[in-house]
Amino acid sequence: MTAGPIDGAAAARQAWLGRGRWHWAESLPWLAAIACFFLFPGYMAFGTQVIVMIIFTLSLDLILGYAGIVTLGHAAYFGAGAYATGIASAHFGWGEPISGLLIGAAAGAALGFVSGLVLLRYHGLTLIMLTLVVAILLQEWANVQEVWTGGFDGLLGISIAPIFGVFENDLWGTTYYWYALAVLFACFLFARRLVYSPFGQSLVGIRENTTRMHAIGTPVRRNLLVVFTISAGMAGVAGALFTQSNAFVTLDVLSFARSGTVLIMLILGGPGRLYGAFIGATAYMILEDQLAKANPVLWEFGVGVALVLAVLFFRRGLLGALEAATARIGTRPA
Repeated sequence: MTAGPIDGAAAARQAWLGRGRWHWAESLPWLAAIACFFLFPGYMAFGTQVIVMIIFTLSLDLILGYAGIVTLGHAAYFGAGAYATGIASAHFGWGEPISGLLIGAAAGAALGFVSGLVLLRYHGLTLIMLTLVVAILLQEWANVQEVWTGGFDGLLGISIAPIFGVFENDLWGTTYYWYALAVLFACFLFARRLVYSPFGQSLVGIRENTTRMHAIGTPVRRNLLVVFTISAGMAGVAGALFTQSNAFVTLDVLSFARSGTVLIMLILGGPGRLYGAFIGATAYMILEDQLAKANPVLWEFGVGVALVLAVLFFRRGLLGALEAATARIGTRPA
């Protein structure tokens, strides 16, 4: 007796939800992050910036890796969160860090919701160009509003209070490393819960076959708008954390280079896997840092060559290559 369509769909749904159970291997990146604190104590400030980019990349993975929304302007939401937190501190004296993250998240989510109402009506090249336009327009607006943003010179006067009123940002960056790691863990748990929920399953269905999802009654546009807003809010958290850790914001947070870089990080790590954001962002920033030290002039050429090789030989990203290697080892005869 064969299972009917309903039984097959239920089994597929249970299999998908079963993937959401925590596996022991998922603890390895977090243990590695803790180990880095003891192995590389002089790189805590750099480690904080790596974590910021992981959160930013993770936010992009929600819309690109799972919902299939390609964008070249994701820096708009990162920059919105960065400037919102910076303006709250520099102009209104609001330097409490936890609420500052919420301000950044709210700014990113609000911009994501408003822009998503228009952007998600389109797809393909039109959508890509419109997302780019949003980021460029926001960058130009920030440049013109120099009274609030500092314009080309950047926003000065940002002062962030100690975390919980006790832990100050020390000279070596150890406090903000743990702070950023805790924020990353919270964002990851939320994203993980989201993608392994029925809502996350619907996003994958939309990515694979939008027409069919329309046919079975899925509110496609609403679901895309929801995940787009969530992604923008998470990008705003990354921007806010960037502002708090650096106590300075420039127009670079809204640049096309930042949008392109986070897209490269996600592709390098592997989209649609969550942990691809961890591997891609970490590998890219370490590669960039080491090559810049080795050759301050031609380091970008070295990064470009490494990325071309990664795309040619690791089509599913570094995480996909790691999964394939693990599978081959597991099937090798004793």
